[in-house]
Amino acid sequence: MTLEDGDLLGEVELTTTLIIAATESEDHLSQEEIDKLLGVTPKPKPRSPSE
Repeated sequence: MTLEDGDLLGEVELTTTLIIAATESEDHLSQEEIDKLLGVTPKPKPRSPSE
């Protein structure tokens, strides 16, 4: 029996990545920087009807 939880390990890795990046940064991390670190692809903004 294993006590390893793959989802939990993934979350710990992402949290660790954010902590390290925040510690190394002299300023606040932007939302774009956080998204990049987490591998998040932002949803495209809806186009306005005039476009």
